[in-house]
Amino acid sequence: MTTYVLMPGAGGSAFYWHRVEPLLRERGHDVVAVDLPAGDDKAGLSEYADTVVDAIGGRTGLVLVAQSMAGLSAPLVCARVPVELLVLLNAMIPRPGESGGEWWGNTGQPAAAAQMAARDGRPSEFDLDTSFFHDVPPEVKAAVFARGETPQSDTAFATPWPLDRWPDVPVRFLQGRDDRLFPVEFQRRQARERLGVEIDEMPGGHLAALSHPAELVAWLERYRTRAGLA
Repeated sequence: MTTYVLMPGAGGSAFYWHRVEPLLRERGHDVVAVDLPAGDDKAGLSEYADTVVDAIGGRTGLVLVAQSMAGLSAPLVCARVPVELLVLLNAMIPRPGESGGEWWGNTGQPAAAAQMAARDGRPSEFDLDTSFFHDVPPEVKAAVFARGETPQSDTAFATPWPLDRWPDVPVRFLQGRDDRLFPVEFQRRQARERLGVEIDEMPGGHLAALSHPAELVAWLERYRTRAGLA
């Protein structure tokens, strides 16, 4: 049996996956959606990885899915447990010794997002509604907002990435073509330069698991099948 382990991005809420988890379970898979210690100022990337490893327990057949900021800590999980496949979803790709805070300037993300906004005729300033929730159904957005938002501590962004190389695990990179935070062309360049992989595109913005869960699950299942996992 395949176990999908789902890591959320900034804010660390497993509720991000609430539309994806039942679709995977309907297909007969085990699913572990993890709440990360995003609001804990004592928690860095290693503590995030600890939380995921503890949640996995003795499960095997692991497909680890890392959304956005989780791209910083997911490789640490892969270095500690036998992950069969890592799927990066609209994710950050770190380099050894680079902190998450340094990543933004090092990659040129602010300029890429501003260029996309100018092309679309939008203000370039970050806004939760227009940057993240622009394609999320109103009722789903309301459910997310009703739960409140966990403040994201800066600690995990201040931690230099501790690995000296990317772990030896198969990687797939899935990108929402309407992502306004990490535009497609920006992500294509990062994936090529930092991982040597090509991205796949799916409909949706940065919060694809909330806006297009069925399409996301179809891609995950396609990756699983191609990897020869049961």
